[in-house]
Amino acid sequence: MASYLQIENISKSYGPKILFENIGFNINEGDKIALIAPNGTGKTSLLKILAGKDRSDSGGKITFLRNIRIAFLEQEYDFDPGKDIFTQIMDHSAGFTSGLDDESLWQYELRVRQFLTNFKLPDFSKKMKELSGGEIKRVAISEMLASEADFFIMDEPTNHLDIDAIEFLEGWLSRARCTLLMVTHDRYFLDRVCNTVMEMGHGSIYIYRGDYRNYLEKREERISSYNAETDKVRNILRRELEWIRSTPQARTGKAKYRIDAFHELKERASQVYQEKSISMSDVKGSARLGTKIINCRDVSFFYGDKCYLDHFSYNFQRYEKIGIVGGNGAGKSTFINLLTGSYTPEMVCTEEAEYHSRGKDDPRGLLTGIIERGESLKTGYYRQTGMEFNPEDTVLDIVNDTYLLGRFLFTHDMLNNRIEKLSGGERRRLYLLTILKEKPNLLILDEPTNDLDIVTLNILEEYLKEFAGTLIIVSHDRHFLDRLVDHLFVFCGNGVIKDFTGSYSEYRAFIKDYEASRKTLKADKSQTKPKNNGNTKDKSEKKARLSYKEQKELEQIEKDLESLAEERNGLESRISSGTLPYNELQAASERIGEIMKLTEEKEMRWLELSC
Repeated sequence: MASYLQIENISKSYGPKILFENIGFNINEGDKIALIAPNGTGKTSLLKILAGKDRSDSGGKITFLRNIRIAFLEQEYDFDPGKDIFTQIMDHSAGFTSGLDDESLWQYELRVRQFLTNFKLPDFSKKMKELSGGEIKRVAISEMLASEADFFIMDEPTNHLDIDAIEFLEGWLSRARCTLLMVTHDRYFLDRVCNTVMEMGHGSIYIYRGDYRNYLEKREERISSYNAETDKVRNILRRELEWIRSTPQARTGKAKYRIDAFHELKERASQVYQEKSISMSDVKGSARLGTKIINCRDVSFFYGDKCYLDHFSYNFQRYEKIGIVGGNGAGKSTFINLLTGSYTPEMVCTEEAEYHSRGKDDPRGLLTGIIERGESLKTGYYRQTGMEFNPEDTVLDIVNDTYLLGRFLFTHDMLNNRIEKLSGGERRRLYLLTILKEKPNLLILDEPTNDLDIVTLNILEEYLKEFAGTLIIVSHDRHFLDRLVDHLFVFCGNGVIKDFTGSYSEYRAFIKDYEASRKTLKADKSQTKPKNNGNTKDKSEKKARLSYKEQKELEQIEKDLESLAEERNGLESRISSGTLPYNELQAASERIGEIMKLTEEKEMRWLELSC
């Protein structure tokens, strides 16, 4: 395999803080590498240096294979709010497209449209300022993938993506013949895409060939071996110490090399590899939780012409752990804000007549139904955008508890660091601490895994498994959900929420089994029974519970899904042909977007009737 990248002696510091010093490594063609390191150790800085966005302090040497194409996905995508999606991508990628001939440029534009469609952004004329954070991330990834670069450098590609988008990206990268270096905290994504794990820590780079499990095993072996070697050195040091402490008269005759060797041994003997970790023992307690948590009865919420919640009823229970999943813009964060009472009277109407009579400039939504909260409820709410720190404040200004800060990896020399000097992950860790230290009995986490390193996530998971309260998690991290939740609220769009008992992986298995059974419908009318998390009743028994009208609706949905799938396949084949005029290409892309929306709605209705 050709060597795509060679790194020698690069370093980076910020003030007195050394992120990494004189590190080096090699990346070969076909390597798909996940870079793992604790927050604040310079992962993003390293990627920016490799992508030419920053410089090494020590000079060093960075050598890419000649003529390979490189694409860099930063955490924050630089865009013009006033441009539409397609113009934004074409203008932003001008450096790549400037040398292309007409045929190659046409092929690039076609790939851009295909990726945007696959990422559920078929309306290319939509303005960037109208997009959510997840949609902006999908635009950035579409631009990167369409470049067909030889070498992708990606910084947290799954942040802000919904699970469907993550799974599409995961599948594409795992099949693609590309070379990849990425920072990610998504362990399922890492496992299914990467063939190598690169760990950066203690001033060194460690390479592990294989998956995430192999990395954990080999890393533990390395640390154990290192510490065992240190024990041996200590035994030798003890004997040398006895020799060096002998009478001064005897010392004058001692060989100088023995004395020098003693000092080297002394330094090595002090280098036990101690793993830094977060201890949650000091914040595990929670306020007493009564029997009443939050009771919702027939709750609906509308904003403009969009329904975010449609007649939702549910009584939250003590100690239950709920995962919330769904596409970007499906209403997950809105739902949490309703539960917590974050919407003030100035933000909502409670009377439908008042809502419909409001002026065009009135920004209020319509909330109907009843939401009751328990008297003993003490809510801790970790928001996606909740870090409202003064950048001039220090770590100690935010949390005036040196012991707790130390347990959260904020060492003594970091306590007076200003917030503006912290990495994104360090700020997230500090924000999390401000919530947990209040000992809530209802803990709501809205995308808590963004920007947290894998070590922090593992420790957080262990804490949350033992959390003595009710837990609600909005997350796209499948590993995180699988380890923690008892059941899922699946946001299907148009205000519809389905309650699925089981983990996220079990939910996906159920959906995939359903899709497989639908594909065999024409060949086998009896169909294959979808797995549904331990429910032993087969589909015929379920149908027997349906009214005649519902049975007919279920049968029609299955026919409609077949027809929609065939239509989509045909449109995608036409788009891929590369022969469509622009207006027909635009129309086909828009129709695919409509088909995807219709399919999702019908699948959710099928799920409701079948379960």
